[in-house]
Amino acid sequence: MSIAIDASAPADHPGMPRLWERSARASHHFLGEDDIAEIRSEVMAAFEAAAFIGLALRVARNEEGCVAGFAGTMDGKLEMLFIDPASRGRGWGRALLVHAVDALSASRVDVNEDNPEALAFYRAWVSRCAAARRGMAPAGRFRCCSWRGVRVERT
Repeated sequence: MSIAIDASAPADHPGMPRLWERSARASHHFLGEDDIAEIRSEVMAAFEAAAFIGLALRVARNEEGCVAGFAGTMDGKLEMLFIDPASRGRGWGRALLVHAVDALSASRVDVNEDNPEALAFYRAWVSRCAAARRGMAPAGRFRCCSWRGVRVERT
């Protein structure tokens, strides 16, 4: 499977909030309907204002050219990373995360402690990177060389 990552295009933006909501419902079980409705409007506003606020949005496209996931970074921080539930567990999140670090210089991420899947995802990558730096794992296999300084903090 080939994962193409590029800057989001205006044509992507209408579908991204729907992808966000599907992903949030599949992974953010701690959110209620009111929370989702409130955050949905914030997400849509962020997409609309991305160029003005310095939010770099990148999308991962499947073989058909459809957006399977997206990431957003701003000021060296990974602000968002969402994968369509139908595409989870296939490397999309890892590809977007590596791209955010390597191409967009992301070095920080906040993870909600009520989202154990996200905590495990980020902690696993930080652990693999630390092991690669100590020579305990092949860095090329995990592409972790650029992960120095990435911190996963509980919010």
